[in-house]
Amino acid sequence: MEEQKHPLLPNAFAEHNGIQYRVVGPEQAEATLEVVPDSLNPYGLLHGGAYYTLADCACGCACRSDGRRYVTLHGGIDFIRSARSGKVTATARVRHRGKSTCQLAVEICDGTGTLLATGDFTFFCIDQH
Repeated sequence: MEEQKHPLLPNAFAEHNGIQYRVVGPEQAEATLEVVPDSLNPYGLLHGGAYYTLADCACGCACRSDGRRYVTLHGGIDFIRSARSGKVTATARVRHRGKSTCQLAVEICDGTGTLLATGDFTFFCIDQH
């Protein structure tokens, strides 16, 4: 049986954290997270790890839109504002696609479109050619 090569491979970690993701265009994907008490830090704000996981899931989905398999090589987030409730969405776009790496930009916004965080990620293609 041939291994599935699709941008929406099952992701148990994303599911555990309540993250849903989808391809929204060529080389673009979104991931969403409903802010719940389990996703908050001790100050009642969305935990930084939740932002990072959300961004990583969106970027991974976007880079897999070419049908190949990737793993995160590097990722960084810049926090701008905090969310306490509602739904947050990470939108990822491929900036550069090479033979073995894919570089992406991501923005995370709340339900009103307010920018909460930005990030840059690089993924490594694990498929051998």
